[in-house]
Amino acid sequence: MSNTPLMPMATAVWLVENTTLTFKQIADFCNLHEVEIQGIADGEVAKGIVGYNPIISGQLTREEIGLSSKDENRPLKINNYDIEIFNSEKKIKRYVPLSKRQDKPDSALWLIKNQTILKDSQIAKMVGITKNSVKAIRNKSYWNYNNLNPKDPVAMGLFLQKDLIDAIEKAERRIKREKKENDKEKSKL
Repeated sequence: MSNTPLMPMATAVWLVENTTLTFKQIADFCNLHEVEIQGIADGEVAKGIVGYNPIISGQLTREEIGLSSKDENRPLKINNYDIEIFNSEKKIKRYVPLSKRQDKPDSALWLIKNQTILKDSQIAKMVGITKNSVKAIRNKSYWNYNNLNPKDPVAMGLFLQKDLIDAIEKAERRIKREKKENDKEKSKL
């Protein structure tokens, strides 16, 4: 594990502004050069960088800063402890307010018109309506089709731009895979 704090420059800014530590102590702790710390103190380096409090993040304690403040030859010691970080890949369904639910068919129509490579199942999953509704909108047999206005679902907040990009990339991969399979079938004939 690294002995450098998170966001070293921002941590250095905070230490310069909030402690009586020497430039050397701060430089050694943040793995920066003493001249950089001097520049931070003079306001020439790290302009616009907001200080990051290493006490709140658990990287330092007030006691550690106090001990090093009293003895300028004593280096700061970072708190090393393992933090368990995990990423749950399972997507959490976001709540869609009633006022936006009526916009789902409009968003499906927008996707049908603007992202033609997406399958009905992808559109249904992203927008949060049934596959039959998407199929009906595509075939213009949806019960309220004449009143639909295409609306960008990302702009409406139904899902994130990243989700749309992921879906498009998935569709592109599917199309490439289908094309390869078709080419294989043709070459066999």
